[in-house]
Amino acid sequence: MQNSRRKFLKQVGIGALSAYVGSSLLSACDSGTKVASATGPIKNIGLQIFSLRDLLFQDPKLTLETVSKIGYSHIETFGVDVANNAFWGIKVPDLKKLLADNGLSTHSGHYDMSKYLDRNSTEKESIEKYIEVAQALGQKYVIAPVNPMHDLNNLKVEDYQYAAEQLNKAGELAKQAGIKIGYHNHFWEFRQFANNTRGLDIMLAFTEKDLVAFEMDLFWIEKAGLNPLTYIEKYPGRFEMWHVKDMDKQFTKTVIGEQYDQAPLDSIFKEVKYTEVGTGAIDFANIIQAAEKSGLVHAFVEQDDIYLPNKFESVKKSYEYVQKYLAK
Repeated sequence: MQNSRRKFLKQVGIGALSAYVGSSLLSACDSGTKVASATGPIKNIGLQIFSLRDLLFQDPKLTLETVSKIGYSHIETFGVDVANNAFWGIKVPDLKKLLADNGLSTHSGHYDMSKYLDRNSTEKESIEKYIEVAQALGQKYVIAPVNPMHDLNNLKVEDYQYAAEQLNKAGELAKQAGIKIGYHNHFWEFRQFANNTRGLDIMLAFTEKDLVAFEMDLFWIEKAGLNPLTYIEKYPGRFEMWHVKDMDKQFTKTVIGEQYDQAPLDSIFKEVKYTEVGTGAIDFANIIQAAEKSGLVHAFVEQDDIYLPNKFESVKKSYEYVQKYLAK
């Protein structure tokens, strides 16, 4: 695995949280307003807390407290430590209390299923344990954040078919607990095979609607050169969650096609840069017109890498843009 991709998925942070505490932190939160009576998934937008992963690992209490002060009312989790029944060093019951103490909830979480979805792996993650953790937190969605990454450039039709079958099986287990399994896309699921089908289309076709939901990452589908509205029109009701993530206007080049499909990930990620929602190239105002047709239940701001010195200020900018221009 190349270094840039390791960094992208890394679940620990570096740097000093103290750099974000003090007057700049307070100014980042002064105008945050909690939405007490939000009625829709865009107005009541959450935060994929991976966006603040380095701060989160250093001081989860302060990080969650600040997220709440900005105005977010729910988060999407990542990085469960199954062996210790914990997230970011906090036991699951304590995390549930910490969220409640800060007026936060969690409806969805990302849970590593890379081995579970790998047809060549004999070792599988415990879906039952993930469901147990999700139940304890009050979550209704257990999301596979990525497919097996060790051989991305050689994924075949059969790999996506197998992943779909596995998601259906997981969905059957989850349904008994009142939870739904989901899958989150990146760009490679949109690479075309010889018959002009794409990996995501295969997964959508081979999964059962009542068992498996999809979380559309608006950044990555656009980075693949495709229109989110086209997929929503083709698969109505399947995209129950969105990641609302914006693209730097200087980094809009499509990263699928002959030039990229066999390229090392390092070279592809040189073409990727994120930005705060509303400051980039993605036309969210147009996309949200299809929220109902999408079947949207929950939406989350996410920024995989933040370049502002104050990361709280970044997620605050995104939150405020959504409330001012996108919320209904």
